[in-house]
Amino acid sequence: MSNLTKLEFVALDISGKNYLSWILNTRIHLDAMGLGDTIKEDNDASLQDKAKAMIFLRRHISEELKTEYLTERDPLCLWNNLKERYDHQKTVILPKARAYWQLLRLQDFKTVAEYNSALFKISSTLKLCGDTITDELLLEKTFTIFHASNVLLQQQYRERRFKKYSELISCLLVAEQNNELLLRNHQSRPTRSTPIFETYVASSRSRGRGHGRGRGGRNGHNNEYGRSKNNYHNNDYACVVQTPEGVNPVGYKWVFVRKRNEKNEIVRYKARLVAQGFSQRPVYVDDLNFVGTLDKIEKSTTYLKKEFEMKDLRKTKLCLGL
Repeated sequence: MSNLTKLEFVALDISGKNYLSWILNTRIHLDAMGLGDTIKEDNDASLQDKAKAMIFLRRHISEELKTEYLTERDPLCLWNNLKERYDHQKTVILPKARAYWQLLRLQDFKTVAEYNSALFKISSTLKLCGDTITDELLLEKTFTIFHASNVLLQQQYRERRFKKYSELISCLLVAEQNNELLLRNHQSRPTRSTPIFETYVASSRSRGRGHGRGRGGRNGHNNEYGRSKNNYHNNDYACVVQTPEGVNPVGYKWVFVRKRNEKNEIVRYKARLVAQGFSQRPVYVDDLNFVGTLDKIEKSTTYLKKEFEMKDLRKTKLCLGL
């Protein structure tokens, strides 16, 4: 494993499956080291440079190849031997790459980015095999693989007369992101749905903390809080009394809501006083008489049976006070 960490790129496999990428990486690194001439015909490189190039080449071939070419000392000879042995890989890979190029379709990928990655990968393979891939070829390839239902969209992109493939793919990526955003917005809030409410809850158990948490000190909520509180007292919804001995008061909270319109503008503030259900004491009701059609009575009794413990005594025969 210590030798692997020193390699600048993957060593040439004895099967030659990575030969095309190997020769590209080797040329780049030899040129960077100033040793590019050592693998060219009729070069006048010094013995020292040839030795350095030979060390680099042997370090980046598999152990089996090192054994087979153990006596080779000239980097040019080793380079030509490997070329004669593995250069046929182009004739094997090229037909497969061209076939994949013909079958490549935009609709077969979930995202534009995945298609773009696959197109660049196959383009690199074709270039390694000697084919010429230009921006015009990439543009025409992308235009011709639009789905049949997007013919109008294809024409619109053609009319923009892109000169570079990167310009087209940038437009497609932006369009895809906008479509995903619109879809997410529609799923979270379908067309003609009611405005979204923003709810804030403020605890008001203590009279000394009338300005509870959640309103954020906003004038709209403060005003609505005052109006709602006055309505409770003015309309006799509630009155302040002394708590009897042995009775635990029911806790409550003020719930503040901001109602917005379709433009996300605040159109109304609401404030409600809500009692804590878990702290309320059970109340016993002796009898309930329902008046109405059989259908309405059935719905009412079914609902009450789900919410309360009760027994249906059926139709009332005699009732005093009605």
